[in-house]
Amino acid sequence: MPVSCAAFGCKNRRTSLSKHRGITFHQFPKDPGLRKAWILVVRRRDFKPSNKTVLCSSHFHDKDFDRTGQTVRLRERVIPSIFESLPDHLKKVPVKPRSTRTSRRAGEPSNDPVPVSKSPDPPKPSVSDHHYALDPDQIKIKLSEAQARVEHLERQLRNAKDRERRQKQAVKSLLDELKNTGVISDEFQLKLIEDSDDS
Repeated sequence: MPVSCAAFGCKNRRTSLSKHRGITFHQFPKDPGLRKAWILVVRRRDFKPSNKTVLCSSHFHDKDFDRTGQTVRLRERVIPSIFESLPDHLKKVPVKPRSTRTSRRAGEPSNDPVPVSKSPDPPKPSVSDHHYALDPDQIKIKLSEAQARVEHLERQLRNAKDRERRQKQAVKSLLDELKNTGVISDEFQLKLIEDSDDS
């Protein structure tokens, strides 16, 4: 039985004809945060994809693909963004970009060493009566991206602490060796150890 694309209204199926037309199929990611983001953009009520559920390449931009090998793969952390077959009330409406100086600065690339993935589409307007209401779908996507960033930073912090511990052990062993060879006195060694513990 041919595999069908899970997007609403998409008729693409994995067949020899679709393969000839260059349509590829991509399983939902295993990463929980990214998987949740994919589920949100598919916009199907009570949708729970299985491990075999796929989306076709029609729902991604060309820049989202890595075509360097024999197999066409999606780049890391890519979220599908093209859904032409959605009903009009579910389609994202482009929002006019803000023109204040602060808003323009926020859109500029930062010098932050940790890359933060940006959504390829502008945020959709809220379906609420109020212009200041938050869109839950966008908040969930931003929350999952923020959680992934926090996990990455926590890993970096653990690694830095491990490196610091190893360096302190190396300094202590060097001081012991210098003391044993008579190069430094006991008092000087204690002062150096105290100074290294304070920093």
